[in-house]
Amino acid sequence: MTLITTRAMKIKSIELEYVAGVTTKKLPDIRLPEIAFAGRSNVGKSSLINALIQRKSFARTSSTPGKTQTMNFYNVNGECYLVDLPGYGYADVAKDFRASWGPMIERYLNTSQNLKAIMLLLDVRRTPNADDMQMFRWIESAGYEPVIVVTKTDKLKRSQLPKAYKEIRNTLGISGETKIYPFSAMSKTGRDEIMDRIDELLS
Repeated sequence: MTLITTRAMKIKSIELEYVAGVTTKKLPDIRLPEIAFAGRSNVGKSSLINALIQRKSFARTSSTPGKTQTMNFYNVNGECYLVDLPGYGYADVAKDFRASWGPMIERYLNTSQNLKAIMLLLDVRRTPNADDMQMFRWIESAGYEPVIVVTKTDKLKRSQLPKAYKEIRNTLGISGETKIYPFSAMSKTGRDEIMDRIDELLS
């Protein structure tokens, strides 16, 4: 069953149904398709989720990096879950806590029975770093092709964007044939294309 159509996205219900932390021994037994969102702290995962579900502040956003320290499972229409993974790479979060996120995320990627895809969010202004590369490799090693979403595209001039996209491709080793999805939380540019991709994944 398809969640939405891009031209007329209708969210009948949205609920934060499960929250899993580093001390959670067993992840929720989910029987619906899942789309996960990964990225470094403050890359804009919650802002993207809010744009996709057309809610202003349902997924909690914060100006403080490292705020999301749990896996948040959002049940959409009783038909699928959008899963917000903990942001990584922020130094001011306690070191032992940061070290626990990796195994938790890796365990989720390797054990989820209904995970359809992982969207890897990258800040258009930042060259992918070692943490981004590690997440990219984790996603691939779990058997998925990362869906690359480049956020905060409104922060650069239009003339600067092609160079930024090329640098991201080169750093991650992504071919020119692999589509990347630009997104701006300010203008919602790219939202419909990302929803098209989600719709394909859930069909």
